[in-house]
Amino acid sequence: MDPAGIKRIALVTDFGPGIYRGQVRARISALVPHLRLIDLVDDLVPFRPDLAAYLLLALTRDMPRGTLYLCVVDPGVGGERGALLVESGEDCFLGPDNGLLSRVARAGPDARAFRISWRPRELSASFHGRDWFAPAAARRCLGESLDLVPVEPRELEGAHWPDDLPSIIYRDHYGNLMCGLRAATLPVDPKSRIKVQAGGRALDRARTFCEVPAGQPFWYENALGLVEIAVNRGRADRLLGLEPGDPVQLLTEGGD
Repeated sequence: MDPAGIKRIALVTDFGPGIYRGQVRARISALVPHLRLIDLVDDLVPFRPDLAAYLLLALTRDMPRGTLYLCVVDPGVGGERGALLVESGEDCFLGPDNGLLSRVARAGPDARAFRISWRPRELSASFHGRDWFAPAAARRCLGESLDLVPVEPRELEGAHWPDDLPSIIYRDHYGNLMCGLRAATLPVDPKSRIKVQAGGRALDRARTFCEVPAGQPFWYENALGLVEIAVNRGRADRLLGLEPGDPVQLLTEGGD
């Protein structure tokens, strides 16, 4: 992939508020000041690359091409896990080899995965996002060597994970709960009614919020193409007592 094709860097992290995002931004801005730097998401579920992997694939589906996604959900920082670069179409994904990039590595027919052998001279034991991944992202954008070693996607951590995850993977500011289930994979038989079992309730599908009364829980296909549990003018997490990592189940009624 031509490094000139990278037009922006998007940060995807579980950092939340505090000092960490700013340090990563400062490091990248110093190394590649000509590139736009976007905070795509900074409140992924902490320490859960297994959940973030499914949101990452959906979140980047409709993004502008020519983006390098710097992805950091890294509970194993300082350990034996390595660093990865995944090229898919016009985009790149860079982050730890802990399953976080496993879905994007499998999604595209042209996706290629590489282990990053390059390391900076100075590297803290506890902040690889700032000291390793950010400089590596800058080097990729500048066309400088990362000492890449090709690796088969099936050899990556998380390669055995299912294509869809029947669990809650993300809670947004409004208390809506995104699931690791792609709505497009559900049965399309118009005679069938797909319900989502969650929090001890079987939830009906609606197209959007205004189709149900205020205070009623339901599920819908969100703008990322995922199954999402919501409450019209309310919080699904509180009403149903759910949080990321909790399981959900699909129920089918009717049909042949």
